[in-house]
Amino acid sequence: MVDAAIHRAPGVLALYDAGLGSAYDPTWFDRAHWQQHGVPLQSTRERGAVLRLDHGTDSWVLRHYHRGGFVARFVNDCYVWTGWERTRSVREWRLLDRLHGAGLPVPRPVAARAIRQGPVYRADIVTEYLPGTQTLSAYLNEGGLAPESWTAIGGTLRRVHDSGVDHPDLTAHNILLDAAGGVFLVDFDNARLRRPGFWPRVGMSRLERSLRKVARESGGRFDAEAWRLLEQGYRGARG
Repeated sequence: MVDAAIHRAPGVLALYDAGLGSAYDPTWFDRAHWQQHGVPLQSTRERGAVLRLDHGTDSWVLRHYHRGGFVARFVNDCYVWTGWERTRSVREWRLLDRLHGAGLPVPRPVAARAIRQGPVYRADIVTEYLPGTQTLSAYLNEGGLAPESWTAIGGTLRRVHDSGVDHPDLTAHNILLDAAGGVFLVDFDNARLRRPGFWPRVGMSRLERSLRKVARESGGRFDAEAWRLLEQGYRGARG
């Protein structure tokens, strides 16, 4: 697991990897700095691009937390304050730290920040960039996947579920693949550890709907055989 360090200032708390070899730097969360020196990445969020920045020999991704659903019509990026450890950025950072330390295919957490303003807060998270990866939705847009890739996705999802992780936004946009056949999960905002139950099947149903929607909108290839292969990989994997 990451050796976590804490930076505190009035109204601000940040967690970061003490192994970075450098002190806390607020420009890690400065979108203007990243927009000038970084690279925008494709984002599934309507408000605010995900940005990549090269930091020495490493590459990082910055994501600002935005509201979703109906409430986003009225509130862009504020959340109700209930304590530092319950902020979205800190909770996601700690979960990623745990999963990455357990060898699961998720990005390593770099830093997380929450800024409190009275009864609300805003938040950001920085994670490692996974080079050479594309979203599953991008692969569908380009024509589809090889059979073994669908099986690998299913196996990866089973490993994550068997670790007790409920990913509440399991969609084609949050599954990444690389040219070597590796499968990764990203965007663990609001993910949590849960006891065994029916929730894995709920997540798989959500993913199937997402895949059908992406294929329908882009003309990409996703059919019953692809889903059969994914489920075959899911059933065949353990932990």
